[in-house]
Amino acid sequence: MEEIVTAKEADLPRILEIYDIAKAYMRANGNPNQWNGAYPDPETLRTDIEKQRLYVYKKAGSIHGVFMLLLEEEPTYAYIEDGSWREETPYGTIHRLAGDGEVRGLFAKCVAFCESKVKYLRADTHFDNHTMQHLLEKNGFERRGIICLKNGDPRIAYQK
Repeated sequence: MEEIVTAKEADLPRILEIYDIAKAYMRANGNPNQWNGAYPDPETLRTDIEKQRLYVYKKAGSIHGVFMLLLEEEPTYAYIEDGSWREETPYGTIHRLAGDGEVRGLFAKCVAFCESKVKYLRADTHFDNHTMQHLLEKNGFERRGIICLKNGDPRIAYQK
């Protein structure tokens, strides 16, 4: 049986393990600058758990994936360069999606779950994260421009 459920505090060790797997994958595949250091850090993840916006993908009771779905306005999306959003209607934002590499089609499963919660989706990714760019485009997301994180780092913005 597979399911996507809200994460619990008890899931945190496995969630951090999955993020470590994802970081190693990114480093090995030409993306050495995204998610450096402790990010995503336990405090950020605890906040997301408390706000019930961190989700885990489970198969046969084991956690294989994690992502955050923000169902409110993403502040860093207020200004977009070299493009525009298609519409400004309510949207959800997928953040920090990662898997352990054991489940094929994890990204599509997570997107389908998010679409069951909100009609329009947005996401952003690092310029060096070619895997995520491919997955976003393969799953119907369109490049819409460039946004900047709070620290000023640019990201490619997508919308579905």
